[in-house]
Amino acid sequence: MLKRLLVIVVPLLVALVGALGVPLAFAVVQRETQATYLDRLGDASRFASLGESALQSNRLVALQEEIKRYDQLYGVAVGLISTDRKVLLSTRDTFDLDDQDVKNGLTAAFGGYRPEPDYSGWPWHTGPLVVVEPVGRDSEVVAAVVTVSPTGSLRTEVVRQWGLLALAGLLPMLAVVAAAWPMSRWVLRPVRRLDEATAKVAGGHLDVRADEVGGPPELRRLARSFNTMVDVVGRALRRQRAFVSDASHQLRNPLASLRLAVDNLAPHVTTEAAREAQQIAVDEAEEMGRVLDTLLAATRLDSASAAEPVEIDTLLATHVPAWRALALQAGMKLTVDVPADLSVQEPPGGLGSVLDELVSNAVRLSGGTTVTVTARPHNGHVALHVLDDGEGLSQQERTQALDRFWRATKHQNITGTGLGLAICAELIESAGGTLTLHDNKPHGLEVVVTLSA
Repeated sequence: MLKRLLVIVVPLLVALVGALGVPLAFAVVQRETQATYLDRLGDASRFASLGESALQSNRLVALQEEIKRYDQLYGVAVGLISTDRKVLLSTRDTFDLDDQDVKNGLTAAFGGYRPEPDYSGWPWHTGPLVVVEPVGRDSEVVAAVVTVSPTGSLRTEVVRQWGLLALAGLLPMLAVVAAAWPMSRWVLRPVRRLDEATAKVAGGHLDVRADEVGGPPELRRLARSFNTMVDVVGRALRRQRAFVSDASHQLRNPLASLRLAVDNLAPHVTTEAAREAQQIAVDEAEEMGRVLDTLLAATRLDSASAAEPVEIDTLLATHVPAWRALALQAGMKLTVDVPADLSVQEPPGGLGSVLDELVSNAVRLSGGTTVTVTARPHNGHVALHVLDDGEGLSQQERTQALDRFWRATKHQNITGTGLGLAICAELIESAGGTLTLHDNKPHGLEVVVTLSA
């Protein structure tokens, strides 16, 4: 969570620094370009004034020496161009009059205007700065002074000031991040501990409590509320388990006594109707015992621990013999096709009892001739299939089959409580898996248990 928070904060800081820095970077380029241009323009204006006097007196030697010393000192090429675009004076052996910026500048200058240079001092603009100053004014322009300045120093200065701006923006941003790191840890530490406590409580450790001391007041209140909730849930579970224990103790003995009393009535029952009623009472007593055992098993799900790994082949080694005996007794064939070295996450002791219930249902209720148990790995999960070739269930029946106490109409006269499949589904869900029912073509039922590998 700390990393995610910083991922949100840091881009916002970068965007803020960028929003302030980009306009400043533009301003730096414009300022430095303008300063360089004004400096070159002042020099060009001076040479234009000297050039006008030199042309009127026809004494160009002094001006030639002046512009040569200027070029030697500053590295700026200077040329005096006549209105017929001939080079009158130049500090270089060749003066490029074909350059587009020079052409445009001369055209404007000979028209009596001072042209604005089409140049910005961006670091990637490597061309020179061309300044053209007319000699004379308006219709009396007789020539033009052209200066061609290298821009390396200008671009270097822009980059240097950009670096200072970046440093000036980076240091506060790093300071904010450095301050946000411990602050975020202080804020999020109670959240992390609360998350850890929640995970432990979900795993059945109801003695865990969240930290009520550290962090902001809002999180401390949340931690206190969480601890209060855990206390309430813990008391409710303790009462429930106490009730289960008491019910187990208090109901089993009366049920056993009732069953014994009903059995003892057998010698005293003389008529056929009475014997039938006595047998119904025996069956009902047995059914009450089975329902009690199943309800107690369902209640124990609340105290199940976290999922644990189990080797499927090791688990099957202890269960398959009993399945074969059960299938043989019912006149059915059992087939087990499970690859070796497969392991899944299961609630402690859960998967074996689930498979026992599924195979038992297939043998008792399907009315088929074969039961097949398979397992296949797929995308980090393992799918266990229990298939039969019996009558199967309709779509509506498959939807209702996972409800507690539900039984198909055709199975009403077969021993059972309607709780087994629902408990199996809850066990599998507690391990993070799923239990689903499907139609087995051409006929029969397929139960698929999917668990994490």
